[in-house]
Amino acid sequence: MTDSQFGSGRLLVVAFEGWNDAGEAASGAVRALKELLDLYPIAEVDPEDYFDYQFNRPSVAFDDDGNRKIVWPGVTVYGPTRPNSAPAVGIADDAELSVSGANGPNIYLMLGTEPSRGWKTFTREIIDVIEMNEISSVVFLGAMLADVPHSRPISVFTSSENVNVRQQLSIERSAYEGPVGILSVLGAAAETAGVTTMSIWASVPHYVHNAPSPKATLAILDKLEEIVDVVIPRGDLVTEAQAWESGIDALAGDDDDMASYIEQLEQARDTVDSPEASGEAIAQEFEKYLRRTDDKPGEGTAGDEPWRPKE
Repeated sequence: MTDSQFGSGRLLVVAFEGWNDAGEAASGAVRALKELLDLYPIAEVDPEDYFDYQFNRPSVAFDDDGNRKIVWPGVTVYGPTRPNSAPAVGIADDAELSVSGANGPNIYLMLGTEPSRGWKTFTREIIDVIEMNEISSVVFLGAMLADVPHSRPISVFTSSENVNVRQQLSIERSAYEGPVGILSVLGAAAETAGVTTMSIWASVPHYVHNAPSPKATLAILDKLEEIVDVVIPRGDLVTEAQAWESGIDALAGDDDDMASYIEQLEQARDTVDSPEASGEAIAQEFEKYLRRTDDKPGEGTAGDEPWRPKE
């Protein structure tokens, strides 16, 4: 295991579309970084090896010349053109939207669709890319649907399986047990290979699961900036997050059941966040919340159909 400080060397930021990406919040954060950094593709996986095209279908699109082309699902790793040097002039420089900070030129990105098969082979291929590019740390970004209100700050959970990273960043180890996505598989393999890892997960309100959540993307970027030595401009994300929240407020204003449900979530969240809240008080509040919502739609396991506001 490396003794270097987390994020002080070459850092890979990872997000996958699909199971790990509620509200497109994690992939949205990596796309925002990709637009700001001067990066180019350094590795791509062969989609034939890792994707079931009946599950992850290719799409058709027009290129810059107006020609129709098939776009296949895949995963791409992007790297800086001049690692360990000052960033090159990027397309966003005129708007003063370039990532800055001591570690900015050392950031790599990985973005794509979660593979549907061959996870062990896929993982070995990605670890080879990490080692070939002397990447020392990896941050995995994820987002999950949760019973949280859209009108409060997005909850973000950071964790690491690496004891040194936990001590350095004062973060926790995840206590989760159950089914996992490709992020967990890659994380375990990276730690085994001596690459330090951590995860940033945002909670997205499950009652708006169909729409992208710029507020959750913003929360992930805020936490990433806090942990890694970079300054990340937010661009239009702040305005988009405000519009997202206002749009849900408008929907709830026309739906009494939805408004009542959101109010219950707000009360539970405010109780947890209050300075005087004790562990016992928090537990009692959630017990009351669960009793109130026993007969409400939208409760249950992750496989249940999420509640949607009435048309």
